[in-house]
Amino acid sequence: MPATRQAVGLKGNERDRHTFRFAFSSAPAGGKVILGADTHRDAHGAAVLSLVGEVIGTEEFPATAAGYRDLLGWARASGTVRRAGVEGTGSFGAALPRHLPTQNVAVFDVNRFDRADRRRRGKSDPLDAENAARAVLSGRARAQAKAGDGPVEIARI
Repeated sequence: MPATRQAVGLKGNERDRHTFRFAFSSAPAGGKVILGADTHRDAHGAAVLSLVGEVIGTEEFPATAAGYRDLLGWARASGTVRRAGVEGTGSFGAALPRHLPTQNVAVFDVNRFDRADRRRRGKSDPLDAENAARAVLSGRARAQAKAGDGPVEIARI
């Protein structure tokens, strides 16, 4: 039975825009879950999956520091988050994979999925976020996302 949970720490209209829906029965209390994210300039789509691949919930968050905190808080309301797959870590999504490791979440870089598959299944941000989580769950996504603090990043400054 789906339940509704309000975002913690948000006021007025912000809280109304961030109403989260997820099923409590999908993951046992305190169970582990996988986070997936599809990144864009203004907002990131997110999905949480149980370890058996069941979608617990999907949501969209602003691409801001506060949005990253809300995203992780929302995911943690469904269980323990230790791994996340992020699509687009080299562009608009560069800040999210830098934030998650500071919160003890291993981040895996997920490549954009096969175009033929995307045409067949459809293109949507929640579906892309779900696919990113599935890539981590299945082991397809193995590359750790760049930390952004290596010699190449230092040379760019």
